Amino acid sequence: MAELLHRLGTFAARRAWTVLIAWIVILGVAVGGFLVGFKGLSSSFDIPGTASGDVIAELEQELPDFAGATGTVVVHATDGAITDEQREQVTALIDGAEGLPDVAAVNDPFATEEERAEQQRQLEDGRAQLEAGQQQIDDGRAQLEAGAAQLEAGQAALDAGRAQAEAAGFPTAQLDAQQAQLDAQRAVVEEQRAQLDEGQAELETQAARLERGTELLELADGIRLVSDDGATALVTVSYTETRLELPQESKDATMAHFLSQPIDGVEISFSTDIAQGVPEIVGVGEAVGVALAAVVLVVVLGSLLAAALPIVTAIFGVAIGAMAMLSFSGLVQMASVTPILGLMLGLAVGIDYALFIIYRHRKQLLRGADVVESIGLANGTAGNAVVFAGITVIVALLALGITGIPFLGLMGVSGAVSVAVAVLIAISATPALLGLAGRRILSRRAIAKAAAAEADGSTADALQAVRPMSNARAIISAVLAVAVLLTIAIPSLSMRLGLPDGGSEAADSTAYRAFTLTEAAFGEGQNGPLLVTAALPGDLDELEVEERQLTVARELAAQDDVVAVAPIAVSDDERLAVFQVVPAEGPNSESTEALVRELRTMPPVDGDMALGVAGQAASNIDISEGLADALPLYLAVVVGLSFLIMVMVFRSLLVPLIATGGFVLSLFATYGAVTAVFQWGWLGELFGVHQPGPILSFLPVILVGILFGLAMDYQLFLTTGMREAYMHGAEARLAVARGFRAGRSVVVAAALIMIAVFAGFIASESVIIKAMGLGLSLGVLLDAFVVRMLLVPAIMHLVGKGAWWLPRWLDRIIPNVDVEGAALERQHPAHH
Repeated sequence: MAELLHRLGTFAARRAWTVLIAWIVILGVAVGGFLVGFKGLSSSFDIPGTASGDVIAELEQELPDFAGATGTVVVHATDGAITDEQREQVTALIDGAEGLPDVAAVNDPFATEEERAEQQRQLEDGRAQLEAGQQQIDDGRAQLEAGAAQLEAGQAALDAGRAQAEAAGFPTAQLDAQQAQLDAQRAVVEEQRAQLDEGQAELETQAARLERGTELLELADGIRLVSDDGATALVTVSYTETRLELPQESKDATMAHFLSQPIDGVEISFSTDIAQGVPEIVGVGEAVGVALAAVVLVVVLGSLLAAALPIVTAIFGVAIGAMAMLSFSGLVQMASVTPILGLMLGLAVGIDYALFIIYRHRKQLLRGADVVESIGLANGTAGNAVVFAGITVIVALLALGITGIPFLGLMGVSGAVSVAVAVLIAISATPALLGLAGRRILSRRAIAKAAAAEADGSTADALQAVRPMSNARAIISAVLAVAVLLTIAIPSLSMRLGLPDGGSEAADSTAYRAFTLTEAAFGEGQNGPLLVTAALPGDLDELEVEERQLTVARELAAQDDVVAVAPIAVSDDERLAVFQVVPAEGPNSESTEALVRELRTMPPVDGDMALGVAGQAASNIDISEGLADALPLYLAVVVGLSFLIMVMVFRSLLVPLIATGGFVLSLFATYGAVTAVFQWGWLGELFGVHQPGPILSFLPVILVGILFGLAMDYQLFLTTGMREAYMHGAEARLAVARGFRAGRSVVVAAALIMIAVFAGFIASESVIIKAMGLGLSLGVLLDAFVVRMLLVPAIMHLVGKGAWWLPRWLDRIIPNVDVEGAALERQHPAHH
């Protein structure tokens, strides 16, 4: 590989324009693919096979009107209650929204509240009518009983007269006629009594139905669409497409419509379901990050020209990688963060990889090497390490596919493509640009300083002056590093995973305004109502359906942290009932999470009505659980791969063990730091976190993949120097010191560049990008400066010669990759 890269570097240096034009053509192809294939990105995340996904699938089949995405338009009067005039204008906007793309229905909150009031009036009127009816029946029964008593008295008198007549031998024909009249009257009374009983039964049925309706209305009392003070109203927009499949254009059209006719004294804001679009990929923060990286490059490389090359090649590579990935968005649904991960990584590793090659080339030029030969040698040595480091990062990113989570696998592919392009550009376009630059990448000051050092032999003296650290210093360094990392990792023990809600958005965003207005006017739970389904036996009459709905509603309302329950639909075959459940707190609260779990573990209501739970909170839990379940497997695969790869590179068992253990420590320290900021709210104002909440659910997995690859980069560039010194005969502890001395400058520079680029994304308004930027920058900071620069050298010093031990049988079977390119240096010496 080293020899092949040497030839490639030499060719690129001599045929610079050929190579650069080829890359420009590749960029043109990527841009063309983007223009043809880009079909937009999704702002939603989903995992197939989740419990909430199954509920949505059932709704699509039984009640499709409730399976689509929903969003909320929050209407708020800035000065008192919403006036009649303002209400008419809002209603006109609602009426005009029915024809918007993918909109199934728009609920008028004012009409809904009027219907609720009308239902209340009907119930009250019905209660009054029932009372009046009961009074009529009671009066009729009293009259009937009085008549029956008179009939009984007449019957007694008639019986007495008959007894006297029969005793005296008088005829009884007249008495028989009177008896017939009494019997007819008694039959009429019995008929009237039956009618009264029938009326009483009907009255009792109506009373029972009225009580059910009253109880259901009371259970749903907490679900309001117009606030008690009349200043805030919630317009619910239902879409025909599910949350994952709803195009961004449809959400944009909804916002544009409701903002198209401003209403005096009324502000309109939108929930995250509508407002959360594709975040801005490049902003001021990213530009500042790249500018800081440029400053580091100028300091390390000593000239503006040399510093400009890594930035130019990195931006060029990012453009190709991003355009190439987005070209397939029409074939594969991509989440909005997919290109962002590629951008972050492409910029960071693109600058670093070019830096490694340029740094090596610059050192060789200062020693008097020929330009072309130096470029070839730098490409064969540092470029070889770049290829190997890039492959390590690519493998870690592609391994995201084993999680079985589609959007995460795509993010891994996007990152891997960007890293692959960065590697290819580093080993081809960078040599070409170096060939065009010639010796101009060296400043006069650097040339003069190198000549003076060569003349008085200070360079060789500096190398000879390197001494191993003391054992006491090594022990203190190792203990201190481990203690610092474990302390920072403590918050990770309480880490909760979730997806951002409106409360996590930027304080000046419409989503945050909608979230806070809804919370203030209707309570926290209204920002994340649950959708609960109940399986019914089917073939029920209307009364039985009502009884079943009330039974389920009672059971739901009896749960802790439930504010209100409302039955909202029953399928045509009476086999599925749907309820809206408003929890006491928001969708990301611990109580709502506990409520969802409790509802899912409940036995079927009345033994045959099984419950299902969907909604934002339930979906967030499902996605977070899926990602949390995937994390241990992914971590095991990545750590296992790292160990095997490093055994092959360093031909040692202990060095990979130290490197892997350090990575795990820095990873959990990063988790702890992110938890402290985003979940506990520490330094929240500094990082723009105004409302603490759960950690972004896919962040831990992403951090494993990226930080592992970058950690192995730094390990590679530091430890290869140590191994090279050891193989050239230096004593083990001295080799550690010399290797560290040789590689520390470029590793520090590379880490600072990574931190600067990643930290630039912290300024993003998107909490997703902010969390990724902070996690990656902190991860690089901890791993590069605490683990690689402090812990690893200290432990390797303490272990000594044992660090390079490898069983003979294993030494025979593993290939010699010669990452440091020692064999190439012997074949192609850089000096004249």
